[in-house]
Amino acid sequence: MHYKDTILDQLAGKANIAQFVSFAPNLQQRYARVHGYEANNSFASLNDAIEAIISQSYESSVNIRSFDPNNPKNRDFIYGLKNIDEIQSAVKRLASQGLYTIVNETIDICDGGVSGVLIGDVIEFAPDDTPRCVEKPGTAALPRQLGLNLLEAVYGFKPKLNYASDIRVEFSIHPLRRGFLQDHTIIWELENVGINHSTSEIYWPNRFSRFIGDKVFGLLVAHLLELPVPETIVLSRRVAPFRFGKTTGNAEVWFRTCPSVQVPGKFTTQRGWCDPFELMAAEDPQGNTIASIIAQAGIDATYSGGLVVTEKTDNEEIIIEGTPGFGEQFMTGQKKRCVLPDEIIVSVKALYNQVFAKLGPVRMEWVADSKQIWLVQLHCGKTKSSGNTIYPGNTQFYHRFEVERGLEELRNLISTIKSKEEGIILVGDVGITSHLGDVLRRAEIPSRIEPTNK
Repeated sequence: MHYKDTILDQLAGKANIAQFVSFAPNLQQRYARVHGYEANNSFASLNDAIEAIISQSYESSVNIRSFDPNNPKNRDFIYGLKNIDEIQSAVKRLASQGLYTIVNETIDICDGGVSGVLIGDVIEFAPDDTPRCVEKPGTAALPRQLGLNLLEAVYGFKPKLNYASDIRVEFSIHPLRRGFLQDHTIIWELENVGINHSTSEIYWPNRFSRFIGDKVFGLLVAHLLELPVPETIVLSRRVAPFRFGKTTGNAEVWFRTCPSVQVPGKFTTQRGWCDPFELMAAEDPQGNTIASIIAQAGIDATYSGGLVVTEKTDNEEIIIEGTPGFGEQFMTGQKKRCVLPDEIIVSVKALYNQVFAKLGPVRMEWVADSKQIWLVQLHCGKTKSSGNTIYPGNTQFYHRFEVERGLEELRNLISTIKSKEEGIILVGDVGITSHLGDVLRRAEIPSRIEPTNK
């Protein structure tokens, strides 16, 4: 026979679990794990047991699961009850059908935490979901230690997931402490699956990168891989502020918006502080595009620019472009690219090689000071760009677009192109690594640059 509450009781001896009380069909209490009471405390009545678990639940809410130990098929599941009389009535109704019941605290999956699975050298997780998120596309997957370090950096505590690699762990992480032991980590299931050699490559966008902001995720991964990222404070919509990165020796701040997914050059990046709440209200009034804002330590920039890697199959081509001083105007096409000093090219390539060794091909934005190269944006993958070709393709007609018209006008032009027979020529001394290049690559529109400083 399969007693689900017995399994919960055994799990409670190894880990923090959601608070629960269980009952036999005759309404006799079987097990209990309620914070503030001893393990398997015997409550005087059904009413007392329900009152205890409601009073110790952050949501003041419970779920009711029912089961027949002779039949593993799922039976009634009732979610989110708050009224004690309704809870008692539901337990009695199910008991009258000969079913065992488990009354457990409701834990909100949309509380800013994540749920997932740990197995082998892989940890997978997503916000706003149960551990079954691993069965869905877009779940974040990282090497075990890197993933644990990332969660600690974001939430400010070390997840209690110290299990051997042959144990499959279903878990959830919560900003507020929950469960019988009142901890941030809840364990839902432990299963010994034997030797497991699961591994994972790091890739984003994913559901968690959308949750904290694409830009934040890339920079945080870079920092955890010990790459040079300026000190960064993250002001997120969904989690408490957190910080990472290294001091730059510059007391100035750069303010950067972080959309859920990359939208090159559309939202504010500025030197100096501004009101983050006013900025979010102005640029994302519906609250569904900008995931966070970062305040990043300034850099005494000597040169700034971007780097992309082409998709050539025979020999990868690294394209490095930049301009003296700050690079924001270069990235938006308002400042010309220049011939970079050899020592800058060498240093940027050296940094790229460090990144490549850990993440494979990437696109990145960089800033040089008198001592080193800093990463200020990082994205996975190669591009189709090469030479002055932004996105390859043969078309019947090319729109000519002067780069002085700016990014928003380019986006407007892109929105009017409905045929694969149309392309765009950027007229001006703009970088192929600029945001103008980014938006054309993302739109997959045949395009190239026609420099005017020939």
